[in-house]
Amino acid sequence: MERTQIQSYLNLNKERFLSELLDLLKIPSISAKPEHKSDMLKTAEAIKKSLIDAGADKVEICETKGYPVVYGEKIIDPDKPTVVVYGHYDVQPADPLDLWDSPPFEPVIKKTDIHPDGAIFARGSCDDKGQMYMHVKAFEIMMKTGTLPCNVKFMIEGEEEVGSPSLGPWIIENKEKLKGDIILISDTSIIANDIPSIDSGLRGLAYMEVEVTGPNRDLHSGVYGGAVANPINILCKMIASCHDENNHITIPGFYDQVHELSNEERAEMAKAPFDLDVFKKDLSIDEERGEKGYSTNERTGIRPTLDVNGIWGGYTGEGAKTVLPSKAFAKISMRLVPNQSSQTISELFKKHFETIAPNSVKVKVTAHHGGEPVVVPITSRGFISASKAMEETYGKKPIPTRSGGSIPIVALFKKELGMDSILFGFGLDSDALHSPNEHYGLFNFYKGIETIPLFYKYFTTK
Repeated sequence: MERTQIQSYLNLNKERFLSELLDLLKIPSISAKPEHKSDMLKTAEAIKKSLIDAGADKVEICETKGYPVVYGEKIIDPDKPTVVVYGHYDVQPADPLDLWDSPPFEPVIKKTDIHPDGAIFARGSCDDKGQMYMHVKAFEIMMKTGTLPCNVKFMIEGEEEVGSPSLGPWIIENKEKLKGDIILISDTSIIANDIPSIDSGLRGLAYMEVEVTGPNRDLHSGVYGGAVANPINILCKMIASCHDENNHITIPGFYDQVHELSNEERAEMAKAPFDLDVFKKDLSIDEERGEKGYSTNERTGIRPTLDVNGIWGGYTGEGAKTVLPSKAFAKISMRLVPNQSSQTISELFKKHFETIAPNSVKVKVTAHHGGEPVVVPITSRGFISASKAMEETYGKKPIPTRSGGSIPIVALFKKELGMDSILFGFGLDSDALHSPNEHYGLFNFYKGIETIPLFYKYFTTK
């Protein structure tokens, strides 16, 4: 397969590819909100049609206990290697809506300093509809040009943004169907559009919710204030105590299994380009903050974290209401690094939070979902194939990096299917994933479509 063949077909069909993606982005496939069930099913049907139109022989919408998995395949020769493509069609909630510059499900294309060729602003544009759809279009190019060099299977799920609760059981029930040699995933990022990179690892995740209860009802803060514990005050103190003055997590046993990188490994990581001033300017902050003794890239790639994702209680409406609340709540996530277990960390957190609670309140801790950290060998056939493909289209060899994010099912794929996953992302960290004004560069969308077929080429070349 020659790159010129890919480029020729891509250039002739760019506008159609983009139009199809924009139509997909208009569907609010929010898995976290039950009222969007019909939108979820509509999106699954749209992806099924896209795979059929691209040339897949067998495409089906597979029922699960939750939202369905869209499965498709093209088997050209059982003796040839098989690439399994994973992606997800669900998206994050768009809230808060008032912070979007344009409606989240009415995609618009705007130029930015980072994306001078234009970027698609819409929820799911980068995470993960835009990146998932690159694989569908790359498959179409290989099919229409007669250059598909191996077998391919698609596994596109609808619950990644809520922890993939139904995917594990479905995978276990369909191991034979999913047999392959490598899993290809585009749900991560590169360093910059002129600095390609490939993630060689992901952090794990332990996601918790805490409930602190004081009095049996909301109270008048004038009548009872100062005599009864305020659950919000207590919760804030408990959360604050989870870090010391060096931003080191204080939960006993939290670091016991953390894999410490050698000085040599840290020196290699430090070679990745990083401009702290640009980082701070992009976020409009005066200084970065994190665990003492580690660089910003290390804090987001090789160190575990504990962060509050949401906190609420009492009166939050307009105006004033002098209430002493009965309850306070928080959602807390912990990113984990190699050798840490999400179950162990969840248990340690629960025990710690219950232990530090004063007798004046009651505490309930609930574990929502989790996932294990993953490291992909950069010497593997899959990683080398991805590196060669990127080097050909970007003109420079990609840098191996460690992602701060989590894709819990990657560890599951290795455990249940015995396959490594190649984290072949093309987005940027600045694309506002999970935030208002999420966007995805046209350059990135088209570059991904151009690069993915070359992965197949190098993966099947002996």
